[in-house]
Amino acid sequence: MAILSVNDYMSAGKDEFSITKTATRTSVAAVPFSVFDLAGQPGAGTLAGSSTAAGVVPTDATPGCPLINAFAGGAEGMLTKIDYSSSVACTITLYDLLFKAGAYAFNANTALAGQPSFAGRIPADDLASELWIEAVTAFTGTPSFAVTYTNELGVAGKTTGTISAGAALTLGRMFRMPLDGQDRGVSVVQNVAGSVATVGTFNVLVMRRLARMRVPVAGFADTLDLIRCGRKRVYADSALVAVVAADSTSTGLPDLAIQIANK
Repeated sequence: MAILSVNDYMSAGKDEFSITKTATRTSVAAVPFSVFDLAGQPGAGTLAGSSTAAGVVPTDATPGCPLINAFAGGAEGMLTKIDYSSSVACTITLYDLLFKAGAYAFNANTALAGQPSFAGRIPADDLASELWIEAVTAFTGTPSFAVTYTNELGVAGKTTGTISAGAALTLGRMFRMPLDGQDRGVSVVQNVAGSVATVGTFNVLVMRRLARMRVPVAGFADTLDLIRCGRKRVYADSALVAVVAADSTSTGLPDLAIQIANK
């Protein structure tokens, strides 16, 4: 059953864990960067994707993602609290990483086949997801990207068009791709293409946003409680990752203490 009231929350099972980084990355002010491969708790993940031909669906068992305890039979999980802080002023966004394909060469033009489904991690009442480029190695030249996809309603052959990143991407830099028209999400990545740059590799990610947190000054701490978390559904196999957009040129040391309730 779902958590529909404070009483439901009080009686629900709860799992608590952290996403904490103990190493920093050089960043660009106000630009999103991955911290997935940096040391911390859980340990560093591998930035480069493991499949260009089909992609993979990361889970909580993927190194770099926090392990989520199994829910009781038939229970639904919900994000219910995040205590957060950072050593630098920044914006931290928590995502469920649904799909990862890569690492592609700067000039790739790859049609994917046999892609695994992540439909089980998309709530029926919230089909929104985001499409991102993630730099696995630094680029020489300003790259452009184009992704063909199936949208959240199952319409295939949709395209982002060819979009310039606007700058030579550095290690870990992330670039959100616009979806076509009024599309709200991606259910299948069909083709990935890169152009213009002469050096660099990248991943294509599909992610579902769970929470966004603002650290206005270094050392600031706050809590998203049951209400502020917005009743976002989380799954026992969700691959939780944090993306940091710092105000300065370092991703700093983000620290998230996360609670998931299930009932």
